[in-house]
Amino acid sequence: MKIYTRTGDAGTTSLVGGKRVSKTDIRLDAYGTVDELNSWIGLLATSQFLPEGQYEVLEMTMNRLFDIGSILATEPESKWQPAPFKPTCTETLETAIDRMEETLPRHNRFILPSGCPDAARANIARTVARRAERRILALALETPVDKEVLRFINRLSDYLFVLGRAFNKNAGKNELFWEPLA
Repeated sequence: MKIYTRTGDAGTTSLVGGKRVSKTDIRLDAYGTVDELNSWIGLLATSQFLPEGQYEVLEMTMNRLFDIGSILATEPESKWQPAPFKPTCTETLETAIDRMEETLPRHNRFILPSGCPDAARANIARTVARRAERRILALALETPVDKEVLRFINRLSDYLFVLGRAFNKNAGKNELFWEPLA
């Protein structure tokens, strides 16, 4: 099977269910941003500073982001409908956040998105997760979106923030704090 179909050469693509839409459609913007986020997660999973047990969380996340892409690509009228998104996925992220936070110093200041390269990458992924959340919310103004999808994406940005902190700890890098203008 060839990777290219030529059916999108005129700027349209098919949703699950067969409806053709512009590649600028908000639905495509939403699941395209989720796809971008998934690529960043894949890069983070290769880190030598990955905290113990977090590869499995990232692998689960990559799979669930594919599920979310499928959910977002499916029109409500489609005969095929994806399974509802499970709350246990968000709970897995919350457990991972709690476990990592137990190993990190407490803080009460804004942390700059820096340190080791993997911490910076985690913060890029965090901002992509926030953008994905905004795109999904925009889509939800036009069509129903599973609320668990939104919970998962929101919690994922929290997870990525904490993962960035854990990368710095494991790499022996100090966190840098925001110093506001005086």
